[in-house]
Amino acid sequence: MLDTPSTAEVPTLSLADQERDPDGFAAAFGGSFERFGFAIVADHGVSQELIDRAWAETAELFALPEDEKRGYFVEGGGGARGYTPFKTEIAKDAKHVDLKEFWHIGRELPAGHRYTDSMASNIWPARPAEFKDTFLELFTAFDRAGDRLLSAIARHLKLDPHWFDPAVKDGNSVLRLLHYPPIPVDAEGVRAGAHEDINLITLLLGAEEAGLELLDRANGRWLAIKPPEGAMVVNVGDMLQRLTNHVLPSTTHRVVNPPPERRGHSRYSMPFFLHPAPDFLIETLPQTISAERPNRYPQPITAHDYLHQRLVEIGLIKQ
Repeated sequence: MLDTPSTAEVPTLSLADQERDPDGFAAAFGGSFERFGFAIVADHGVSQELIDRAWAETAELFALPEDEKRGYFVEGGGGARGYTPFKTEIAKDAKHVDLKEFWHIGRELPAGHRYTDSMASNIWPARPAEFKDTFLELFTAFDRAGDRLLSAIARHLKLDPHWFDPAVKDGNSVLRLLHYPPIPVDAEGVRAGAHEDINLITLLLGAEEAGLELLDRANGRWLAIKPPEGAMVVNVGDMLQRLTNHVLPSTTHRVVNPPPERRGHSRYSMPFFLHPAPDFLIETLPQTISAERPNRYPQPITAHDYLHQRLVEIGLIKQ
């Protein structure tokens, strides 16, 4: 991989085009995924008022005293819910831990639901006061946008547009609130080391602040992602890569440290890691297998078991 920048550009698509021309949007979205593993999506349907409220409460949350935040950290919980302190997570095979802290919100399940044994209950802070209401609303909005994008992926793969619906019903998706604090010039490591995501797709708000880069497989160079204000960055996760036999690739990406004049500023982002249900079987789609593209994954695996394997690799679950 080379640190000279790539000159390619991830296209910006409008999700509003899906209703008018679902096949056209699916082709453009799927094409961007095949080329980059990423797409930029404007007009995604998540209201700006809700996003603004979520940013304000995210900043307020991470400004709480360290002892108060650590009161919401579950030792041995794999970071599934609540707070994960600064310098906890490490990218697979990285030498330095990431320079970030984060908070996880998952799906609210009714008492007695069959997934309560494999999906942790949410942890809600005492403050900000409106935190729970805001982020349950945002979780639902991300869920809806994700369903629309999965429908486009299904069309692109020549599946029924609703193919993913049962897979993600009550899925183990996670909304992550990320805070990259100000860092010294001589900091070891980067804000987020080079990695791939675990899930089906990731929907990300907050990439307007410079730092997010993907590794362009076409030339081995890093490509900066620069979405328009308010647009969402969407990328393929390893579960979707595995399901599609790498037709849709999960692309290595990172968050680099800012230039010296920006190092005194915090960076915030909100990725929504869209996961299938824990018992969903990740089994290679037959139409993605051919003589030229043999099945890389002849042994299926449940989403729950795959997630556990990967959380061990990145240090959130200790063996």
